[in-house]
Amino acid sequence: MSDTKKSTKYQAVNGLEHEVVDGGVRAWTTLFGAWLVLFATVGYVYSFGVYQVSTKPLKDFYTRFYLSEHSPSKIAWIGSLQIMMPFACGIVSGKLFDAGYFHALQIAGAVIFSASLFLLSLAKPQAYFEIFLSQGVGMGLGMGFAFVPSLSITGHYFKRRKAFATGIAMTGISLGAVVFPIMINNLIGEIGFAKTVRATGYIVLGFLIIGNCLMRTAYNKHADIPKLDIKSFFTDPPYMLTVLGGLISLFGLYFPLFYLQLYSVVHGIDPKLAFYSIAILNASSTVGRIMINFTVDIYGAFNVLIPTSLITGASIFAVFAVKSSGSLIAVSIFYGFFSGAWLSVAVASLASLARHPNEVGARTGLALAMASFGLLGAAPVQGSLLTSEFLWSKPMIFSGVCMATPTLLFIGTRTLLAKERSTSKV
Repeated sequence: MSDTKKSTKYQAVNGLEHEVVDGGVRAWTTLFGAWLVLFATVGYVYSFGVYQVSTKPLKDFYTRFYLSEHSPSKIAWIGSLQIMMPFACGIVSGKLFDAGYFHALQIAGAVIFSASLFLLSLAKPQAYFEIFLSQGVGMGLGMGFAFVPSLSITGHYFKRRKAFATGIAMTGISLGAVVFPIMINNLIGEIGFAKTVRATGYIVLGFLIIGNCLMRTAYNKHADIPKLDIKSFFTDPPYMLTVLGGLISLFGLYFPLFYLQLYSVVHGIDPKLAFYSIAILNASSTVGRIMINFTVDIYGAFNVLIPTSLITGASIFAVFAVKSSGSLIAVSIFYGFFSGAWLSVAVASLASLARHPNEVGARTGLALAMASFGLLGAAPVQGSLLTSEFLWSKPMIFSGVCMATPTLLFIGTRTLLAKERSTSKV
């Protein structure tokens, strides 16, 4: 078959205007643009803990000062909603991405997220609903429009190294979660809440503008793309097993991210080191997302997801060992490396289940939307198990088991795929 015929066949099957060649200037600039968007949105949202629990003299900033008239559990809903929204919005953003509305989603997400961030700076003390609507709903919605498209766009330019490219894009989340908490923690005591939020807002706005200018799609408007049948996803056993595994995993995945700092302080570790342990954790996740995602393209997504899930579960149990500064740093690195990798490998695994490239966004988005209920329910369940008496064993065991047991479901998925595709690289 001639190169022209091969290219035409590729376009007709994949719905893209070019053959994926794993690189090139346009590919890497698009990847960098996605990195900037994830840094400025999801990376920023991971800084919520600084607003809720900051280091002295701003300990419990929202709880003890800015929203002191409201209960901690009520305040926690702001952060929970933010974390849930990029997953929950996936069912919409994923389908629109597959339909060719990538740039519309990115622009809408950037406008809503930036506007909500600047509106947050105008919120007055004790104005819970102003903060809930701007930080929880507004920023969460803006991030929801941009999250799945920013991950899925790598598939337009990378084929053999698609998972590796996705992992690189997701390091933006990790580094954003390092930079913004440190910046906010250092500024909020010096210049106040409003000016700190606006200062970070200008950085976010700049990154989103640059990111949107750099990213380009490769849709082929003339390609014969099959009609998307979302109902068929629910009758696809490998897909549903993976979704169920993701749902259960998200009940436990983020326990150390939310509670490691508090656990350390309660056990007599320097509060300043406890704060920076989160930065160490997120920095380690950057390395994990690059290194482990690199192996996905070599060995197969589920072959990597299975041990990653099991080890991430073990890393949650490892929090029991935090008794000193050295053990805190070690556990932060261990958990950060594998938990960061788990999410990016899970996304790559979902993408690998697509029967056609025009399903990637929809399959990923729908799965994340269903799994988001695990995120929504995790904090209340973990909090009720922890209690005000800090009974750490119950929520830690619950979270570790939730993270590790879906390994059995992923093994089931791998078995079905290996049989269906007649290959062990799945």
